[in-house]
Amino acid sequence: MGNDTTDFTDLPYTTEFDYGYSTPCMGTEEKHFAAKLLPPLYSLVVIFGLTGNMLVILILVKYKRLKSMTDIYLLNLAISDLLFVFSLPFWAYYAVHDWIFGEALCRILSGVYLLGFYSGIFFIILLTLDRYLAIVHAVFALKARTVAYGTLTSIVTWVVAVLASVPGIVFHKTQKESSRYTCSAHYPSDSTINWKYSFILKMNILGLIVPMLIMIFSYSQILKTLLRSKCEKKQKAVRLIFLIMIFYFIFWTPFHISSFLHTFQGSLFTPNCDIKGQLEKAIQVTETISMIHCCINPVIYAFVGEKFRKYLHAFFRKHVAAHLCRKCPSLYQEKLERVSSTFTASTAEHDISTGL
Repeated sequence: MGNDTTDFTDLPYTTEFDYGYSTPCMGTEEKHFAAKLLPPLYSLVVIFGLTGNMLVILILVKYKRLKSMTDIYLLNLAISDLLFVFSLPFWAYYAVHDWIFGEALCRILSGVYLLGFYSGIFFIILLTLDRYLAIVHAVFALKARTVAYGTLTSIVTWVVAVLASVPGIVFHKTQKESSRYTCSAHYPSDSTINWKYSFILKMNILGLIVPMLIMIFSYSQILKTLLRSKCEKKQKAVRLIFLIMIFYFIFWTPFHISSFLHTFQGSLFTPNCDIKGQLEKAIQVTETISMIHCCINPVIYAFVGEKFRKYLHAFFRKHVAAHLCRKCPSLYQEKLERVSSTFTASTAEHDISTGL
């Protein structure tokens, strides 16, 4: 990128935009807007996202003991959300100050952001397909929905997510622009536009179009099967995964739309500094909203997952109430044993529940 390149956003995906020989927009207002908006919101996301997803991992590993394919996918989804959380303090600082963390962390954290993005949606897709198999192809699911297959597909999914994230690691670097250091994408000068377009299109296709098509197909077949069977247990089985999918689209679709408009603005309409500024603010707001999504899944589990609520209650009674009420250990111990007995190895083998 040449000297006519202006970086308007201090965001994790930090794409640089080159406006050729035209006078670049200053983007000062957008910088101030980001400096006020991002740090406090990112801080809240870190607190709630870290706490919620760590509790999900604790419940799945300690109490559920990863006895079903659904448990494996939910565990990996929580890990994907944590990848977002761990990088947010750096981006929150960068929104206000220069990038002071060096080029290595610039590349690593940019890759972590993309890895969390791709792996998260991939595991939501796997959870949707898991529900599809369990409900629509129940006989086949008895053989296919095993912990071994769940582990294998999870490993393959992480490999694919890493490969999809490689361009973010390769092309992100630090650079001094004016009086400050930035961490952003710098593509080869002879194919900058093509790289920028392919980067955003890949995010839009893998993060929005493909999962939406899979969701429409899977849940249309699931609903047909449920309407024929009228099985209340199966209906409850779909609810959790359906809500996870819906909330993903609610929180991520605005960012996909705004990033598409921002990248292709020169092809869609005649941009000026006002329009560019509004699109910059739109990306800042929608990407912050998308970050909040990593806190949402634990909340869904708490409201929809009956087993999750019981396990969580048992955990707090045993480990929190134990310190607050040392004279009543029998109460929380009894509750824990009762909850643990509700999920046995035999039921795990034919589990069609939500997994939580």
